Amino acid sequence: MANADDLLGRLPAAGPTRAANRRKVLLAVAIKSGTQADIAHRSLLSQATVSAAVQDLVKVRLVPTTKDRGKVCLSAVNQVGVGVHLGFNHMTVVARRLDKEFDQATSRVSSEGVSRGWSRALPEVKQMIVEAIEGTERHRSDVFSLGIAVPRMINPRTGGFTPPILPPWRAGDDPAKDLGTWLGVRAFIDNDANLGALAEQTYGTREHAETVVYVKASTGIGAGIIVHNSVLRGHGGMAGELGHLTVDPHGAVCQCGGRGCLETMIGADALIAQVRAARARNSLPAPETLEQVIAAAQAQDAVCMRVIHDAGRTLGQSLAQLCNLLNPDLVVIGGQLAQSPLLLEGCKESLRRFALPGAVAEDSEFVLDLSELDTRAEAQGALILGLRGMEHAANNT
Repeated sequence: MANADDLLGRLPAAGPTRAANRRKVLLAVAIKSGTQADIAHRSLLSQATVSAAVQDLVKVRLVPTTKDRGKVCLSAVNQVGVGVHLGFNHMTVVARRLDKEFDQATSRVSSEGVSRGWSRALPEVKQMIVEAIEGTERHRSDVFSLGIAVPRMINPRTGGFTPPILPPWRAGDDPAKDLGTWLGVRAFIDNDANLGALAEQTYGTREHAETVVYVKASTGIGAGIIVHNSVLRGHGGMAGELGHLTVDPHGAVCQCGGRGCLETMIGADALIAQVRAARARNSLPAPETLEQVIAAAQAQDAVCMRVIHDAGRTLGQSLAQLCNLLNPDLVVIGGQLAQSPLLLEGCKESLRRFALPGAVAEDSEFVLDLSELDTRAEAQGALILGLRGMEHAANNT
């Protein structure tokens, strides 16, 4: 992996522990510049260890000797990190030179997702990656890391889909292998809600929150959970499957085989169906997409406003149970539905009604809010995953 050697290969020889600490600090700075205290918090290293590693990085000119208000950042490098989000109905790619801040990443967005099938989506994804890299004024050969976010459960031990493999994915689909081989780097893949949580904790204004829950509300419903800077994935990668909690035991059958899952009640298809049923009694056109429902709600359409507000109340009931179990510092709602403030209003109503008061009270410092990273949270989290993965890969060689 020549691209990795271009950056990590510049580190001087050292014992295993010291070398691992240098790599961890270097990649932590590549993810986000910050004070040595910030880097110690994110890397789970002591400040003394971080200070020693930074001094070593200065010697090989990977970190400049001049510091901007105490912040540690990378010297000018050519390497680029890439993050890809393969949603059902949307795809997003972000690319960033590693010596730049996260909000300086270039991005490309497609209104078509992998619902058409991975083989049909792959050529467009490749083109989006090329264009995003060119936006950084670098080339494909400069790609250092690649992370991929998908709205499916990923087994943390194998890196593959956790059965059952649900549509649009099919047995044999391997986006990490396909894109990693094409770019010439090792690719890392995870559930998109997990990576949304990772991005919010890293790049949001509440980066030091201990327990973070990120809810992705779009075509489906998922949640990513971070505790002490670590993503809680579970034994088979199934932690945080909020959308498949049973809300109505007598409800509609879900694609997972369950009945009355939260996703069958507030997923995109369910919300569109509710609006279409109401519109059947008048001459207004029926919506075809979730974007149309959201846009109509923003235009004060009474039916769409009610549907999204009620979806927030239903989501809030499930979040109340999650708050009672985990007592998080921060719950962030992202995905397409987060574009409507009505969803948040409904959630807050149900949290006040169903959660333990001590878990969500205003004076408890608990925060429920919309994503600060908008619809790019998952792709930004994928970029972080790719960089973290390079550290683990180097440690295991």
